[in-house]
Parts: sequence; structure tokens; C-alpha cells
Amino acid sequence: MNTSSKQQGFTLIELIVVIVILGILAATALPKFADFGSDARIASLNAARGSISAAAAMAHGKYLVTTPPPATTTMEGATVTFATVVASGYPKADAGFATASGLNTAVGGDYTLIAPGAAATANSPATTATEFAIIPNSVAGTTKGLTCFIKYTEPTSVTGAPSISAAPSAASC
Repeated sequence: MNTSSKQQGFTLIELIVVIVILGILAATALPKFADFGSDARIASLNAARGSISAAAAMAHGKYLVTTPPPATTTMEGATVTFATVVASGYPKADAGFATASGLNTAVGGDYTLIAPGAAATANSPATTATEFAIIPNSVAGTTKGLTCFIKYTEPTSVTGAPSISAAPSAASC
């Protein structure tokens, strides 16, 4: 009794080749269907928020240990002016403090700085005289600039701390 049986099914090599091909197709197709840009902008704004908060705390510490309290200090090579509307010892909302916070707001940088007292435009929020806004450059100049930003606001009382707005939602960026 000599019976021969035919092999049925796939070999291990054939299965691995099919899995690799499916993986390559998935890796090339996924970016077309998923937009990770808003997640990246939110993460960037959260990092900027932390940087601003840390720089404000460091400047406030320098203010507290210096007698008499200084009008300015130097941090990261930038001049930081202390707020004078309310003498709380926290930084004034200006370009010097944004630079001292490590935010690249130069032309072609990571962020666009909306200066204190700026009027709202079609692509950027309004700011009061005691706050500035930061918009990721990837949405600056678009209508998303109206909703994808954070603001630093000077303290409103001598014992108060500055306010840094929370990062926007994914739908806003």
C-alpha cells in the first residue's frame, strides 16, 4: 500500500511573506487615513506651556531673592522684564519672556508670538495688554490659528501667579 498524499496548506515561508507584504501595505496606507498633526501640535503646546511655567517660576525665584527687587533679569540670554501692572515678581508678558522660556518665535521658528494688546484677526486670537499668545507655525496663517494656541497672562494680584491657558482639544488644532 503505497499511498501518496498531497500537501495541503501554506508553508511557513509563504505565511511570513504574506504578513510582511500586509505590514508594508498597512504602513504606507495608515498615514493617508490618520492625521497625527493635531496630536503633535497639542503635544508641542503642552511642552510650551510647561516651559513657560518653569521659566516664570525661575524668574519669580530670582525676583524674590534679589534685594532690592530688580526691574529686569537675564535668562537664557534674553532680558526678562518683571510685571509692573501688579508687582508680583512674575515676568511681564512680552517677547523677551517668550524667548527666555525657550520658545523659538523667530521667523521660521516653531511658534508665532501674538504680542500683548493685539487685535484679533481672521487667523489669530486677540490678546490684552497683559498677555501674549503662542500659535504653532504649522497652523499660523490659517483659521486654526484662532483656536490652536495657549496664552500667558500676568498675575492680577500681588500674591497671585500668572495664568497659562490649557492646550486646546484635538478638534481645535
